[in-house]
Amino acid sequence: MIKWSRRKFLRMAASASIAGTVSLVLGFLVPGKLRIALASPGDPTEPSFEGYNPFDHLYSYVIDLHKCIGCGSCVQACKKENEVPDHFYRTWVERYQVSSGEEGARIDSPEGGLNGFPVGTAGAVGISKAYFVPKMCNHCEQPPCVQVCPFGASYKTPDGLTLVDHKRCMGCGYCVQACPYAARWINPDIHMADKCTWCYHRITKGLSPACVQACPTGTRSFGDTKDTYDPINKVIDEERVGVLQPVMLTRPKCYYLGLDKEVR
Repeated sequence: MIKWSRRKFLRMAASASIAGTVSLVLGFLVPGKLRIALASPGDPTEPSFEGYNPFDHLYSYVIDLHKCIGCGSCVQACKKENEVPDHFYRTWVERYQVSSGEEGARIDSPEGGLNGFPVGTAGAVGISKAYFVPKMCNHCEQPPCVQVCPFGASYKTPDGLTLVDHKRCMGCGYCVQACPYAARWINPDIHMADKCTWCYHRITKGLSPACVQACPTGTRSFGDTKDTYDPINKVIDEERVGVLQPVMLTRPKCYYLGLDKEVR
């Protein structure tokens, strides 16, 4: 029989308590891939960041509305890359048409702009101005979707993205209702919340999001604001950029050039 002194027993009990607390923190308070990054290394059953450190990056996205031609290449690339179900979109394109003498704009987005738009842009009878506006998750600094999620499935990453941990999501839809940009939806295949991830599986490998790579006009640009030499810093710092619904105080990380007053 092993004889333990009272002091040794208390020391071992304290160590077990600390280990259990750490395990609980990693398991319940730290979601998704960040939990994997903070867990013990070397477990072959867990996916790997392959040397990627999310604390070394902070991403932003810029959309230049002067360049968008509404071709739908970005939407097509996103659906193919992320296997998005039919009639659902992680990114989509809206067309705004303003008529002379009328307040506001007519907005359409047939099939999310997947196959472009029918004729009826600026210069057509009665239309004085028309333009296209790509949209997606804004990866806000203060995301209401994260605040309302009762299971901690929606979370912020250290590199600035808002993601969904499908190991935790119960498909309640609270985040879908809370998003002021209509960027979330319940995936009918998995019955959980879905949205744009800025192709997190690509950017952690040094690649661009699929929509950025597919755009033929350079409308979309993506970069790391922690990288002093990244061109996106110059655009955000020196150009007249705007964000969608600034009154919501969500502090979006998706910026627009040429954002008109009709856009909402």
